[in-house]
Amino acid sequence: MEKFTLELLFQIIGIGSASGLIYKSPSLYVIGDNSGYLYEYNMEAKDLQQHAIIENASVNIAKKDKPDFEAITSFEDKLYVFGSGSTPKRNKMVEINTTEKEIKTNDLTDLYGVMQSFGQIKPDDFNLEGAIYTGKEWLLFNRGNGKKSKNVIFTIYGKNLINEFNMISNEYKLPKINGVRSSFTDAVLVDAKIYFLATAEDTQSTYNDGEVKGSLIGIIDIETMKLEFTQKISDTHKFEGLTLYQNSDKTVEFLLCEDKDSEVLETNIYKLVLDKSTL
Repeated sequence: MEKFTLELLFQIIGIGSASGLIYKSPSLYVIGDNSGYLYEYNMEAKDLQQHAIIENASVNIAKKDKPDFEAITSFEDKLYVFGSGSTPKRNKMVEINTTEKEIKTNDLTDLYGVMQSFGQIKPDDFNLEGAIYTGKEWLLFNRGNGKKSKNVIFTIYGKNLINEFNMISNEYKLPKINGVRSSFTDAVLVDAKIYFLATAEDTQSTYNDGEVKGSLIGIIDIETMKLEFTQKISDTHKFEGLTLYQNSDKTVEFLLCEDKDSEVLETNIYKLVLDKSTL
């Protein structure tokens, strides 16, 4: 088997600018960075539902006003959706109970401020695009697509993310793709390993998009926080969402979504298969 295979699995009509996804069979939950909805796609019935997670939700919110939901993670029956923090309007975290269909919104302005200070990240370089929750700790991933290229993983412990927490941070210099430094776009935890996506985009702004140079997948050991593996998977795609699909002795399979930075309501879902013997 090759080191990896990447294939287009299916397309969902009705979702644009996909930025994160969670697979809970048979449902695929998807967020978009310009949308006020959580999307629920039943992969067996091929049915799409949308759940408003902000007031006055719409599918295409103007860039200056959008909550910029860039990261989604899950634990047990709950989903957690994070704004990127790249502007003051993007500091919300939405907690969704998928069983009870209850929604709770938290303002993370104070947490994001502490993270910027602790990680020595200027507001213009702050841009969260990945999240993992283990039930005991949060891992939040700053995408280093600002001027300082600050790819940082914040590990946060405590009773909540509002006023009682402690944190540590680890900074990473990720590989270049076609001459441009890559930066975190999502992550998921599998067997004590952090599998992450990183994309190279020719820009020095967390706000303005640039020419896409490709994407890679990598592995960080959650115990040592050491970077163990990277593999370029595309020269053209801006992959921003990663979720576990299947895990066996020989392979690990993920579903990926792509942000095309477009208002077109179409989202391609890809399947990435990694051969564990090559990792």
